[in-house]
Amino acid sequence: MASPSNVPKPGRTLFALFAVIAILAGVALLQGQTKPKLGLDLAGGTTVTLTAKTEKGKNPPSGLMDQAVKIMTQRVNGLGVSDAEVAKQGSNNIVVNVPGEGQSRVVGLIGTTAKLQFRQVFAYADGKPTAGGATPSPSASPSGTASPSGKPTTKPSGSASPSASATPRKRAVSDALAAPTPNPSGSGSPSPSASPSASPSSPLVSPSTGTGTQTYPGVTDKAVIQQFESLDCYNGDRHAPGANDPKRKFVAACAQKVENGQVGKYILGPVRVLGENVKSATAMPPNSQQGQASWSVSLKFDGKGAKQFGDVTTDASKAYQSDSSSPQAQVAIVLDGQVVSAPQINQGAITGGSASIDGPADSFTQQYATDLANVLKYGALPLEFKQSSIDEVSSTLGSDQLTGGLIAGAIGLGLVVVYCLLYYRGLGLVAVSSLIVASIITYEAVVILGEGMGFRLSLPHIIGLIVSIGITADSFIVYFERLRDELRAGRRLRSSVENAWKRARRTILVADAVTFLAAVVLYFLAVGGVAGFAFAMGLTTLIDIVVVFFFTKPLVALLSRTKFFGRGHPMSGLDAKRLRRNPQDADGVAARKTSQEA
Repeated sequence: MASPSNVPKPGRTLFALFAVIAILAGVALLQGQTKPKLGLDLAGGTTVTLTAKTEKGKNPPSGLMDQAVKIMTQRVNGLGVSDAEVAKQGSNNIVVNVPGEGQSRVVGLIGTTAKLQFRQVFAYADGKPTAGGATPSPSASPSGTASPSGKPTTKPSGSASPSASATPRKRAVSDALAAPTPNPSGSGSPSPSASPSASPSSPLVSPSTGTGTQTYPGVTDKAVIQQFESLDCYNGDRHAPGANDPKRKFVAACAQKVENGQVGKYILGPVRVLGENVKSATAMPPNSQQGQASWSVSLKFDGKGAKQFGDVTTDASKAYQSDSSSPQAQVAIVLDGQVVSAPQINQGAITGGSASIDGPADSFTQQYATDLANVLKYGALPLEFKQSSIDEVSSTLGSDQLTGGLIAGAIGLGLVVVYCLLYYRGLGLVAVSSLIVASIITYEAVVILGEGMGFRLSLPHIIGLIVSIGITADSFIVYFERLRDELRAGRRLRSSVENAWKRARRTILVADAVTFLAAVVLYFLAVGGVAGFAFAMGLTTLIDIVVVFFFTKPLVALLSRTKFFGRGHPMSGLDAKRLRRNPQDADGVAARKTSQEA
């Protein structure tokens, strides 16, 4: 006799499943999405043509274009956008199709060159033009410092009153370079821990104006000095000419982010570390315990990058020890020719092979950090691209095809339901109920995936879902036939339910495993619509296992305790005549006695 602990408890199993379904519905409601997102073929989207920039209009090498397509595809997949298309068109164009309206942000990230450079700072000033004798304000200084121990201090922007002071904000990041965005200020005096830009010490004759201007120790390129003084970072896109060229020894560059309505500009030295040496990039949430108020991007360097980063932070630390106000104590993190941040290295070299990019909380949001980490993760594009055109396009199939697909699915589902009811009668209701539960779970999964990871329902997905109706029904049929075999052998219904399940579940698992394996292989080897079909088939295969184990079998176990099924009613699908059961077996005798008593 089975111990009480081994007695099946189908009621609890069903309750747990319905609780999970309710939780999934709650998650979908909390996400604010109650309908699946549709793909490019059903809902339209955004189409952008990117043209490669080349010298004198020459066609770029085909190999570099193929590499760019590969990187863009990785980026769009990393952004969680389903059903996007990236394809080469002609010799110098790449066409990106992204489902959904208003996807210009996603397309912009896909086409971002993402060239990352680490350069030592040689001068810093407010982003307004300073040519003609004007000098940068001494208080216009970057707001961050960093130490090799990963304990940077960040200073608020300068106060309007010279006597005002602020307490440094501290946070700890192990062996990481804290990188708050520089905060230029046009007035006030810096705090003792801030790093002011170089102050005037002797007049320098500008080659362009012939007037006395700010000195820039260590800068030997007069053309860069002239560009820096005339640079206006408040107007335009803040991409200074030549700032993204790694071959240039000195460059003038603007800050990428605006902080408190102000933008800084820099003279930067030679490239010390390239983004090619970044091994991984991860978006990190704020850490209040370490005084970090904004999101950040954690970088890990390879062996070569770690050594180079240690060298540049060593030089910056030496500059700080020699003169704490020297701009050369700062290391600028430059992305596509713009300075993301330029922290001060004030306590020695950082040799752990890690760095962190962060900035003001109002601009370094979760979305920005995630997007930045994604474009850095897959490396820089081998070519620079410009947007030749961007258009919102309508669906390529339209509502007629969608309606046709849904009608086909309804017809297939209807035929399965009719077959189950005619052949299995009462048991057919179990199959229909299982299909309904599977449909509910599938719908909730599609909605949640659409909001959580950008999954969009396209026609291939719908085809995969329709095909899965037969796969799901097949699992029910395997179990029902095993159950009927047990009853034909003359066993009692309750024991038959458990014995049939033990024999059927292995067959169900093997069949579903083969289907799921085929879906996985197809998904990774195929692209486009075929991959979408494979994804839908794999998803519904997993849902089929859940439904059969946690709904179908427990429901049959509960029904076996009722008179309608337990006594083999002709409409139950388990009656003795239909199954040709032996009338002398125990259940048959019990049934005759019951009928005689009645």
